[in-house]
Amino acid sequence: MISVRTMLAAASLCVAASVAAAGDVAPGAVKFVDGEVAGSLTSAAGDPAAGRKYFADRKLGNCLACHVNGDMSEQLFHGEVGPPLDGVAERWTPEQLRAIVANSKAVFGPDTVMPGFYSLEVGENVRKDLVGKTILTAEQVESIVAYLATLK
Repeated sequence: MISVRTMLAAASLCVAASVAAAGDVAPGAVKFVDGEVAGSLTSAAGDPAAGRKYFADRKLGNCLACHVNGDMSEQLFHGEVGPPLDGVAERWTPEQLRAIVANSKAVFGPDTVMPGFYSLEVGENVRKDLVGKTILTAEQVESIVAYLATLK
């Protein structure tokens, strides 16, 4: 059995700490309106192919830990905590997906287990070296949103 301490240490290693790059919207400046973030977090469009890689990367978003995704049937161990993402582009607009990925708590409320991947509102007991950093960069969020937009 894996101890809680071991799991927390592993989770800490999986967080890709980042800060906003020049030209990116800073995490604290992201505007959520009616469950959407209307504008891109970067000055460039997201790359769906890169987003697919980030989605599957267990050291970045680790989306598969919670979501089933039929497009990634080659990957092992899809989670069932969150909803399946097959057809997600038919249920949510890119603006809604951007809001959910950037900070799901701003969309679903503070009790959702989904983390805010581009938020500094990360809760208590954060490792000191990760304070003030996001899990994903703005570019990674935009690329994951571009990838999710292909899942029809």
